[in-house]
Parts: sequence; C-alpha cells; structure tokens
Amino acid sequence: MKLSLGFSPCPNDTFIFDALIHHKIDTEGLDFEVFFDDVETLNQKAFRGELDITKLSFHAFAHVYKQYALLDAGSALGFGVGPLLICKNESLIHNPEELTANLKVGIPGKYTTANFLLGIAFPHLVDKQEMIFSEIESALINNKIDVGLIIHENRFTYFDKGLHKIIDLGSYWEQLTGCAIPLGGIVINRNLDREIQEKVNRLLRKSVEFAFANPKSGIGFIKEHAQEMSEEVMYKHIELYVNKYSIDLGIEGRKAIDVLFKLAIEKGLIQPIEHELYLIP
Repeated sequence: MKLSLGFSPCPNDTFIFDALIHHKIDTEGLDFEVFFDDVETLNQKAFRGELDITKLSFHAFAHVYKQYALLDAGSALGFGVGPLLICKNESLIHNPEELTANLKVGIPGKYTTANFLLGIAFPHLVDKQEMIFSEIESALINNKIDVGLIIHENRFTYFDKGLHKIIDLGSYWEQLTGCAIPLGGIVINRNLDREIQEKVNRLLRKSVEFAFANPKSGIGFIKEHAQEMSEEVMYKHIELYVNKYSIDLGIEGRKAIDVLFKLAIEKGLIQPIEHELYLIP
C-alpha cells in the first residue's frame, strides 16, 4: 500500500524520516510517495486534506484535528527551540518599546506556531508579510521588512549576516507556561483504516529510534535537502529539534500541546476543541 507523505526538507525531518522512506526498517508492506515542502505549504495542504500523512504546525493542527489525528511519534517540541524575532536595526534590541504597530514583520506563515507566539507576545504587530522561512533574513538585509520571525536553521545563521535578536519567543513561552514549546507534529488522515494509522505511528517511532541509533546513516539524504548548510549546523539543527518527544510525546508533550490550545482558545484564535486530538488515547 502506498501512502502520500509530506514533510519539510529541514534536517530534523529528513533525519526522522530517512529510515522509513528508504526501507532501512521493515515498513510492513507500506510505501510512501514523498512531498517536500516548507511548513506553511504543508499546513495549507492539510487544510485541503491532500496528504495521507503530513508534518504541520501545531497551530495549524488546531484547525484540522477533525480530519487528522496526531501521531505520538515524530513531533518537534523542546526547550530552547523557539522562533526568534530579529532585526537589522540594533536600536530595537535595546528598546523593544520601539516595536510599534507600523513596523512590517516578515513571518514564515500565518498558521505557523511561530506566528501564534508572536501574536501572544506582541499582539499590536499586525502588519505581517508571509514568506518562505528561508527568505526572511534576506528580506531584512534588503530592507523589505523591519523585523523578521525566524525558525529552523536560520536560528544559527542570522548573526553571521549582521542581524540581531530582539527576543527568543521560545524562552518567552517557557517563562509563561513552564512547558516545552510545541512546534510541529506528524498527523495522519482519520479516513485511513485504524490498523494503518497505528502501523504508521509504530513505523515512525522505529524510524526515529533507528536515526538515533545510527545518526550518520542518513547523512547523504539530509545533506541533499539541507540547502547550503554546513554539516556542523545541520547536526546542531537536529540536536535542537529531535529529542525524546520525537519518539513519544508522553505526558509532558501532550500537556504542552493542550496548554498551547487552551491559550489559543482564550485568545480567540481557535474554536474550542470538540474531538480527541491524539491517535492513541
């Protein structure tokens, strides 16, 4: 049986899925048609129900949980992994009160968890321009935007380009909630047979465990999709986003997601949840 599968070309995702899609583990009769897209494109595909299995932002998941169930394996949560709000103008670092409503903000997508956190911390920043996450640094350098919200490997590259951090929204979240920050998860279409859903969850966990046990096994595949990233940055990226929550959400991981949705409901960003979120109760 072949299933459609979407995830990003970022090192954390290619690290996680390498063993699964290249049959380095027994896939129990399943094959996968893979689509590589940035996170906001994956979010939009989930809204349209295009894929059987997909990575998506937890913010986006709040809008599609009736159609997709969250797998226990494959998620990106953690401490010290949040999005950064950065700028070119150094004065904004020391004077965050200058973050006025007239500033143009580059964001990696409306339904990214990063944008959700920005809305909590700076609700008055409403002049937002959506762009591919990898284009935000260049947009800042070329003065097309005033501040930028960066995710993924750009956390490791912005300083070398003469840009500056205003705030780490991950730290902001941790101080606010005490929880790990839920960034993205892997969901599966509820229309698939329950047996298939559970099999995919089981196989994804095995794929993550294989990657941890054989961290260099997928190096060629990871490099192929990592743009011009150095191997050092590539593995920093993986270490930051792939952890115990990627094997199994556990009680702590589920609590973090529940808190995220609770705050979103309180802020009026999403409707109350009326369905089980998780594949496995």
